[in-house]
Order: sequence, then C-alpha cells, then structure tokens
Amino acid sequence: MSYSEPVPTAASTSRYPAGVSGGFLTVRPISAAEHLAFVRAQRSVSFLQTPAWGRVKTEWRSESLGWYDGPRLVGAGLVLHRPVPRLRRYTLAYLPEGPVIDWAGDIAAWLDPLAAYLKARGAFAIRLGPPVRTDVWSADQVKEGIADAGTRRLTDVNAHWTDPVGAGVTGRLRNAGWLPQSPEDGFGVGHPQFKYEVPLAGRSEADVLKGMNQLWRRNIRKAAREGVEVTVGRVAGGHAQSGWGMGGSGTTGSDRTGSGTTASGMTRSCMTGSGIAERDAGGQDMSGKDLQAFHDLYVHTSERDRFTPRPLRYFETMFAVLGAEDPERIRLYLARHRGDLVAATVMVRVGTHAVYAYGASSTEKREVRGSNACQWAMIRDALAAGCDVYDLRGITPTLDADDPHVGLVQFKVGTGGQAVRYVGEWDRPLRPLVYRTFDLYMKRRGR
Repeated sequence: MSYSEPVPTAASTSRYPAGVSGGFLTVRPISAAEHLAFVRAQRSVSFLQTPAWGRVKTEWRSESLGWYDGPRLVGAGLVLHRPVPRLRRYTLAYLPEGPVIDWAGDIAAWLDPLAAYLKARGAFAIRLGPPVRTDVWSADQVKEGIADAGTRRLTDVNAHWTDPVGAGVTGRLRNAGWLPQSPEDGFGVGHPQFKYEVPLAGRSEADVLKGMNQLWRRNIRKAAREGVEVTVGRVAGGHAQSGWGMGGSGTTGSDRTGSGTTASGMTRSCMTGSGIAERDAGGQDMSGKDLQAFHDLYVHTSERDRFTPRPLRYFETMFAVLGAEDPERIRLYLARHRGDLVAATVMVRVGTHAVYAYGASSTEKREVRGSNACQWAMIRDALAAGCDVYDLRGITPTLDADDPHVGLVQFKVGTGGQAVRYVGEWDRPLRPLVYRTFDLYMKRRGR
C-alpha cells in the first residue's frame, strides 16, 4: 500500500488475492475497538479511516468493516453512509481515503465482497479514495513549471516518480466500471487528489530547513526574532504536551530552558525542545478559551479569504472525539506576538503520518510570520514523533501564474517537499437509477 504500508449473511465473500492464505476474503462489521487495534498495527493510516472520524461526521451514519482471511483480520475500512434526499432507505457508502487494504494485488477480491455487503444493506453506490500515489513532482519541478509561461498544469510536467501500483489501481478500477470523481481543478466535494507533502523519514531538522526555500527560512528566523511564541492549546479533556511522549527534537538540554540554539543552528527564544513553548504548567483549564480563540481567528480568515467556515461545535466534537480515541491524535497550535493571536493551526497524526488539517491567520501583524512559526513547530513535532511524512493536504494542479490558486501552491512549495497525485475518488453505482437521481440532485445544488 502507498499510504498505509500495511459476503452473503452479515458477511460477503470473494476469492482470495495473492498473498492471502485462505480460500476467500470475507467482509463483515467489526467493533470500534477491533478497528482501532487494526489501525494501530499499521505504520500509517489516514485519520479519515479511524473509527473516531465516524463520530466526528455527525451528519453521516458510520460503521467499521473488516476483511477477514479465515479468522484473521487483514483489512479495515470506515464507511460513512449518506441518505438520498426523499429516498432515505438508500445511502451513498463513502470510504474517504480508504479502505485500508492491500492495493497492490487483485483489488476485485477486496472490493467485490465490499460491494455485495453494502448493496445488501441499501447502498445505491460506493465512493472510495484509494490511499495510493500515482505521480510525484519535486519542489524544483513545480517552481520551474510556475516560471514557465507555457506550462499551465502540474500534469504538463513529467513526473519525477511514477508509482506502478497507482497506475494499476487506476486501470483496474476503470475496467471494473468504477467512475472517477476527482475534478480537473483538484478540489471537489470529496478529498483532494493532489497534495503537498514533506518527507521526514531519515531527515533531521537541519535537513528539512535546508530543503526549504530562502524565504521560508528567513520567515522562520524573523518570527523568532520578533518574539512570536507558539504554544500548544489545551482543549476539552486535553493537556499541554511537549513532544508527543517522544522526547525533544534534537536540541540540547539548555534549549529546553527557553534559550540556546536548535540542531539547525538557529537561535530560539521561548521554545522548548519540541519546538513549542510549554504552557499551562500550573494546570489552568483552557479547554474553552483556546479553541474559541482559534475559531474566532478561523472565522476572521474565512471572511478575508471567502470560504464558508465550520461552526465551533464541529471543532469541539473533533478534538473531543479524536482525543478520546488517542491522546496523541490531535493538537492545536497558537502563535502569539506580544499577547496577540496572529496564527493558529491544527495537526492530526496517525502513526507516522502527520497532517496539517486547519489553519488561520490574522490580517494584522502578518509581517511577524506567525503562520511560518506554526508550521515549523508542527514539522519539528512531527519529526520528534518519528513521522515519515508531514502532509500539507490539498493543492490544485494549476501552475498558471495568473491563477489565484497558485499562491497556495507557492506557499507550500516553499517547504521543499513534493507535490503528489493520488488515485483520487471513484464511484461504483450499485443501483444505477438511484445513482443517476442522486448525481442529478448533486449537480443541481452545485455539488
């Protein structure tokens, strides 16, 4: 697998793929505890495929499914069910960035029993997003593409690396009648096909900084000189942490007192060994205050950048549920300058994959570079936790210098790293008439 190296009755069956020992794979419901145990046994899994995520998405009905090779659980998936307007007996069964199966083999042996199980329980279609890469472009390739007036899209540039597994999955899904759903501009109703990622495996802080462009390094240093302080917020039931239980991130003991030099040779004030200033040593309850402060800034950002913000209740649920599943799952970072909140971010981690999930920034004091300070704190903590990847999530594939989306691409490219295309999201209609009705409804409401 690329992201995570890893019926009839209450179960559906299919002949086994290569590498599975039994005669058939069986799909059946599993408990949240069984699902979480499977997730923890993988090196990394999308947080959208954890059992807790189903409890975050309160407007969907969720269930955990397992693939069994005899008595052995060999795959798992979180399924979110969305009913059809006016036909509530039918649902769209959605597996975002999943399921967690072996995508390198005969995927029909995995997906056919899934389809049989879900159709028997009222699904009119399945939508899934295989966590498998197809192409990777280096930061230099992306920068050169933006500078070239003749290059309009990332796909106009020959990929630095192409994954044969991803190409195989794409071909097999298409041949089996699955329908691609990822839009050409990169953003749609589901999750992005194009992402920007910073590889961390085998790298030090100094290595990561060296891979950044000069502007990013300068902005990180400027934030430190200006006295920007990045702290981890305390949220419902949570506690201030400094390193996710993995110790510091390559600093000396003197650094942990709030002075000294990082492994990269950068002077730091008001940062602990994990890249953040430890806060709330006296146990003050900040559960409502910090999340409210983040949300206020997030709403401010949405008004400036013209997107629809999620309500505070959504983030309260997200932190409470993900934190209850694993206290190391989610963290809130707050960057302050002389008491003013100038930036805030949310990072989610499952295994060795750390994700920049949400961000917000103040229009005032942008010159102190609070956003860069938050990003650097998250990257350092991801390194300290032994992560393989720091995932900055979605980008559009545009390289057109006149496209307003290219600014987001340029910001993320500054971290070094690489642009990645995944297989994208695909639909398998199980009840074609209902599927066409649903598709028409979604097109009329602008998806």
